[in-house]
Amino acid sequence: MATYLVTGAAGFIASKVAEMLLADGHTVVGVDNLNDYYDVRLKDYRLAQLTPKPGFSFHRLDIEDLPGLERIFTAHRFDAVFNLAARAGVRASLEQPELYRRTNVAGEANVLQCQVKYGVKKHVLASSSSVYAGCAMPFTEEAALGKMQSPYAETKRQAEILAHDGHRQHGLDVSVLRYFTVFGPAGRPDMAPLRFIKWIDEGTPITLFGDGTQARDFTYVDDIARGTVLAGQLFGSQLSTLSSQPRGSVAPTYEVINLGGGRNPISIQAVLALIEKALGKKARINGQPPSAADMKETWADIAKAKALLGWEPRVSIEEGFSRTVEWHAANRDWLKEIKL
Repeated sequence: MATYLVTGAAGFIASKVAEMLLADGHTVVGVDNLNDYYDVRLKDYRLAQLTPKPGFSFHRLDIEDLPGLERIFTAHRFDAVFNLAARAGVRASLEQPELYRRTNVAGEANVLQCQVKYGVKKHVLASSSSVYAGCAMPFTEEAALGKMQSPYAETKRQAEILAHDGHRQHGLDVSVLRYFTVFGPAGRPDMAPLRFIKWIDEGTPITLFGDGTQARDFTYVDDIARGTVLAGQLFGSQLSTLSSQPRGSVAPTYEVINLGGGRNPISIQAVLALIEKALGKKARINGQPPSAADMKETWADIAKAKALLGWEPRVSIEEGFSRTVEWHAANRDWLKEIKL
């Protein structure tokens, strides 16, 4: 059994990654600064699902705090690091670009520095489909990236470059995961799925940026977490031989891997229809102009994830939204107080 560091452990995706690692019998050290970018009660809820599990320990820590990170690395011998901590949200990054650079870029540099210093060879970095703005769809990992449309996308791209430097200069084995739109129970309240479900359920008009024809490659959180765990086991593109071949005999690599639905993009209008069906209620729309920082469509080519990880989504869009609405109904009493 291995010991893993998971940063951003109270986050939407990271908490599910930690849950899956624990279920496999591993030890997980989680860190998170529990910032108030969105309602902390959701982060508290996710942590409450992890805290009782054997093998889990938690430290309130910001990855911008290099001495604090060093104390964590000194106290544990990690087999791999999942750096899933980040400032998220395209629109918010337009208002606080320096804050995003500190966490998403300087924080990544700190994690990499600790890995090099303490000999932790495997690094998994959470990146974003936002870096593909302007590229032809479906987005492939080999696409020539153009100008980033937001500080969020720019910081994700800079973090990727830092991770590549860690591979090239220090021999780290790096898996960069470009996540596409993730949804599911206990999702972020700044993202459309939780907001839409809450608003429709309460009869509140939905604030919709654009006309609803904008589309995303939606992926259920369990599928994203499963792909992330598989990427943490990938070393030197030799996943199938890990059980018999020592890591020291396999050359480390740098891999960028899309984790997305791999289907035609799903429009926001179609998502609203799925939520309306699951709730048995109709949405009221408060239309707003589209944001220039938002991409019109996203669509992942997931051939590389299939080849390297043996991964593809298992949960359909319909099933995923049904599960998400069921979770919302079961937790409606405290979710009604959540700030959006």
